[in-house]
Amino acid sequence: MKLVIANKNYSSWSLRAWIGLRAVGQPFEEVRVLLDQADTQERILAHSPSGKVPCLIDGPLVVWDSLAIIETMAERFPQLWPATSTQRAHARAVCAEMHSGFAALRSQMPMNIRRSLPGRGRTPASEADIARIIAIWLDCRRRYAKQGPYLFGAFSAADAMFAPVCFRFMSYGVEPTGEAGAYLATMLAHPAMREWQAGALAETEIVPSDELPA
Repeated sequence: MKLVIANKNYSSWSLRAWIGLRAVGQPFEEVRVLLDQADTQERILAHSPSGKVPCLIDGPLVVWDSLAIIETMAERFPQLWPATSTQRAHARAVCAEMHSGFAALRSQMPMNIRRSLPGRGRTPASEADIARIIAIWLDCRRRYAKQGPYLFGAFSAADAMFAPVCFRFMSYGVEPTGEAGAYLATMLAHPAMREWQAGALAETEIVPSDELPA
């Protein structure tokens, strides 16, 4: 099994699929394609028909979307979704909202693990996105706190989908309080998150489009 990803410092979509695989203990070969290079698109297209990452390759199976990769892995590892149908429906709703929404947060606070930019990117639109994310976290923790420290108790697809937000909050100095703050700390301490962060900090490549001015 191979997982094609981009730079760990910048690629939020890659992180979602990567941490989902790590969380279930699935071995895989990591294929990293650097962004913003002359041959980036050509190299990605050699693996992914969409020309985007992440892309999961397992023999003849090719899956090229982060949420689709998580759904595919959940067929082998059902623990990626909560145990009951009601909880799974709730988890799928918050995953889909994360997958398709929060455009202001994505554009105004791009994932950049190597930098500390407290207060940057805080506009009315991104603040609204932040407020909605924190509301999701608080609702999940209120409902499922007795089952474990993650959004649905045990680590699940929902945590994988929100993992890049946790790094964004770290970089831009977003410090939720109470249960939301405790969840953020739990996520940042997850061994797979620490492993990804170490990889990002070891990178030296710069992608100008993802760098806010100093």
